[in-house]
Amino acid sequence: MKDFIRSTVIGCSAFVAATLFATPSLADYSEHPEAAAFVDSMVNEHDFDRQQVLSWLAYAKHQKSIVKAMSRPAEKAKPWHEYRKIFVTDTRANRGLEFWKQHKATLDRAEREFGVDPAIVVSIIGVETNYGRNTGSYKVIDALTTLAFDYYTYTEKRESRKRFFTIQLENLLLLAREQNQDPLELKGSYAGAMGWGQFMPNSYRDYAVDYDGDGFADIWTNPTDAIGSVANYFTKHGWQKDQPVATRAYIEKAPSKEGLNKMKRPTSTVAELTAQGYNLAEKFSPDNKAFPMSFRAKYGTEYWIGLHNFYVIGRYNPRTKYAMAVYQLSELMRNRICESDQYC
Repeated sequence: MKDFIRSTVIGCSAFVAATLFATPSLADYSEHPEAAAFVDSMVNEHDFDRQQVLSWLAYAKHQKSIVKAMSRPAEKAKPWHEYRKIFVTDTRANRGLEFWKQHKATLDRAEREFGVDPAIVVSIIGVETNYGRNTGSYKVIDALTTLAFDYYTYTEKRESRKRFFTIQLENLLLLAREQNQDPLELKGSYAGAMGWGQFMPNSYRDYAVDYDGDGFADIWTNPTDAIGSVANYFTKHGWQKDQPVATRAYIEKAPSKEGLNKMKRPTSTVAELTAQGYNLAEKFSPDNKAFPMSFRAKYGTEYWIGLHNFYVIGRYNPRTKYAMAVYQLSELMRNRICESDQYC
């Protein structure tokens, strides 16, 4: 809540506290005032049985802890040097190398078939769930009904949040039907993200793959399917094989804020950024598309240049600190592999 005067912060905090712990409209989501429209859409647009959808919604439970978790200050509020310590660690890198060694054949196959750097695939799984250790324990239907029907009323972005989570609830029921799964049993994070790679239901339907051919794209318990699904996600979002991701940059004076830290498809060129005063630590083609970034380090500001593949990492989570953590963890693992001459 930075940039607000102290009295405003106190007032907002009191409002949030009051709403977070307010009793939801109804415990039974089949009787929620907005459920009828959702059920109608599932019946009319997707040919679901009305009573079946109502029974699923009746089972779903409002979870105060989900609303509370969604309303906590996000990790994006942390400065880079604190954020980095969460994900780019020796422990996570060592676990990543163990995961890489254990699933090397699958990662090599995914690299051949999808063209995606295995270090990035391993790093994504490491950052998202610590290699399957923290995939989430919430019933996804609880998370999505809570967020679709109740959470949006506590936020300013009520319509966009409502629409997003309603779409995810719709896709949860669709994927359960397509994959012959019970939607009441699927588990994930408090936001409804699922499996080793933390796919939202719509991403699951668009990008999850049955990579071991057993008839089910199991991103929850099957690392083979998780690897194939993450690699497929990246190639579908434009990953460029054997192309650079990012590099450190140096600049003598404070740069223009225009375009800085904008996680969008880069439109500037390396040549243009060089002309603005950025000195890149590595050499790239002057025509490469890139964008500048700054990160608050412990003892100053770090400047980086992100290229197209950095932007693609950002399609997984559109925050520069997230993408940088994925990139740096991948580089830490790659350097350790090269030091041991295992795969270099």
